Amino acid sequence: MLQRVAVVGAGAAGLCAARHILSRPTSFAPPVVFELSGNVGGTWCYEERIGTYPNGRPVLSSMYRDLRTNLPKEVMMFPDFPFDPELSSFLSHQEVQRYLERYCENFRIRPHIRFDTAVENVTPVSMTTENGESKVTWEVTSSDPTGHRKTETFDAVFICSGHYSDPHIPNIPGIQNFKGTVLHSHSYRFAEPFSGQTVVVLGAKASGLDISIELVKVGAKVTLSHRNPPLTVPLPPGIQQASCVVAVQDDGTIRLQDGSVCQADVLIFCTGYNFSYPFLDSARLGLEIQNHVVSPLYRYMMPPAFPSLIFIGICKIICPFPNFDCQVQFALAVLDGSVAVPPQEQMEEAVQREQQRKLEAGVQRHHLLKLDQDQWEYCDSLAGSAGFPPLQPAVRSLYEEVWRQRQVHPENYREFNYRLVSTTRWEQIG
Repeated sequence: MLQRVAVVGAGAAGLCAARHILSRPTSFAPPVVFELSGNVGGTWCYEERIGTYPNGRPVLSSMYRDLRTNLPKEVMMFPDFPFDPELSSFLSHQEVQRYLERYCENFRIRPHIRFDTAVENVTPVSMTTENGESKVTWEVTSSDPTGHRKTETFDAVFICSGHYSDPHIPNIPGIQNFKGTVLHSHSYRFAEPFSGQTVVVLGAKASGLDISIELVKVGAKVTLSHRNPPLTVPLPPGIQQASCVVAVQDDGTIRLQDGSVCQADVLIFCTGYNFSYPFLDSARLGLEIQNHVVSPLYRYMMPPAFPSLIFIGICKIICPFPNFDCQVQFALAVLDGSVAVPPQEQMEEAVQREQQRKLEAGVQRHHLLKLDQDQWEYCDSLAGSAGFPPLQPAVRSLYEEVWRQRQVHPENYREFNYRLVSTTRWEQIG
């Protein structure tokens, strides 16, 4: 019997899952991919509107108009599907969107996608097989654009719904006193409306830095407020750093951690996103889903109690597309029986050990899903277990070089172009 697999989401992770399921026709039936919007691409699909669509569904994309990738295409690409070599290394979101559309066409995924379809429930059902073994299947309830609901049964479910659509807004006492505009980067599209205004940007990770640089180019005055030590990268004139915002006072002024006070016309939260799976019953799955952590997940993918429910792309500070590709291939090897996972208790212990290792190394609990330098060993171990080719050493080497360049040239590191020369070497070509 071929296994039936549901895929939730047709962004990069969902397309990758569908591509590899379709490449294994002796083990898996063609997938059913549920996509809430009318397009593939997930967060890469730019939508100028914010808030909700006319049909009442939320706008999920957090893409802003002038975003360019902060990783070169040589590092970003799926290992079996290069970008067009004519393109610059650092791409506009439109070029990444076109790449995902080509990937979808090349691997003939589109016929298996149900667009404008919402997944409402994903529920495990225990059953006993003919030879007396216990087996879990999954009931997936979805609704189409007409509101018609349908429940189907699958052997496994890939959760590929992303984690850049539910804005995380920290609790700031007195925020209701602020007299100006408050928004999250999720609802930021372009800089021009903020020309000439005083803006406090909360958070100095990639989007906070990018948006601050965009804002000063249109004449905004930016205070970059964050809880980290002051950034040592050279920032353009017009951006000043400050300690984190602790409260908005009765008169609407903003009080910072160091006791100083500032005024602003606009507050922009660049404070990340929450994990949100409204179609899952986390308690029943034995999962704790908090703002920034989903736990326990064996190999950052599978709840130990239900290893046929697979989360793809949940880790942070990674090369996303190569990471998805490794995760999907490992997960399919588990599903087809070529890789055995340990019993539930041992999986839980493995997750516990890994979390303990990180906590003892000083990682804060809400950063447990950040891989960063651990990503290479992680992907290598998935490849080794499931017997597929590991990522090329040149990908790691170039990723690390670009990370260094970002620290030195935060404004213009994207002007360089690169080429992979071999599995171990890359070169700069201008």
